[in-house]
Amino acid sequence: MSQVSELVFAPEWDQPIRYIERTRSYYLGLGYDNPYVWAHYAEVPFAPLKKPLNQSVLALITTAVPYDPQKGDQGPGAPYNAAAKFYKPYQESIDANADLRIAHVGIDRKNANMEDGHCWFPLEAAKQAKKSGRIKALSPHFYGLPTNRSQRHTLEIDAPMIVEMLRADHVDVAILIPNCPICHQSQSLLARYLEAEGISTVVMGAAKDIVEYCGVPRFLFSDFPLGNAAAKPHDAASRQLNFELALRLLESAPAPRTTVQSPLVWSSNPTWKLDYSNLERLSKDEVARLRDEAEKARITARELRLNSVGS
Repeated sequence: MSQVSELVFAPEWDQPIRYIERTRSYYLGLGYDNPYVWAHYAEVPFAPLKKPLNQSVLALITTAVPYDPQKGDQGPGAPYNAAAKFYKPYQESIDANADLRIAHVGIDRKNANMEDGHCWFPLEAAKQAKKSGRIKALSPHFYGLPTNRSQRHTLEIDAPMIVEMLRADHVDVAILIPNCPICHQSQSLLARYLEAEGISTVVMGAAKDIVEYCGVPRFLFSDFPLGNAAAKPHDAASRQLNFELALRLLESAPAPRTTVQSPLVWSSNPTWKLDYSNLERLSKDEVARLRDEAEKARITARELRLNSVGS
């Protein structure tokens, strides 16, 4: 009888990070004893394409923010910067050479790239899709969605404002690119809202559990660090591939809750997945420091929100 060869499996942690579980444990460990309740739906709206992509106007919706040097460090390696947050949806011209930053949200600062904006904002890939005839046109603007912990505010205030902007620009389809955990929820809520309004969407994200728990029509999942969902850094082929996958998903999804995983691999060493918000990898002094930083950031964000939207 032949001996059965030993099975060789991937490491247990080499799977999509469970951000809901990870962030809950993290904030409990910092002393916040009221765990966040994530959005979760049983039913998902679904708007099939009304016309082929080569006859459609496409919009990009981001949770990144235009750089403002008066709001502190937002460059590569910048710490979490709550002062750079925004609380009102915005629109900017796609021809304005926008410098978008992600220092205002909870990305994976140890592993994500904060220098190459293509990693979180695929405008160049979208322009290439227009140039090749893959889409009819890009919307004259791109749009910014605030990262709101208030699901009600996202659905009742922010989403209708975004829809109004899209309608004015005659948008048919939209690609939504989130960055942090809450960004993924906010963009998922917006995707649902847009679909109910007849605008077909796809979310390009890195937090699989958050997006699928909320429930969206189409989701392109990249197993990349938070903040780099659109592409690998300084890798033109990766951004073209992922954007094309998003377009194909718009065309081919048979029903809501369709997830496609990008074949791209971030690193041959999957240990990067153990870093984000993992208290087991931090000393007591580091936990105390992070608790202090989190409280200061919370106060800054609250004051900014009050001054911006009044609640």
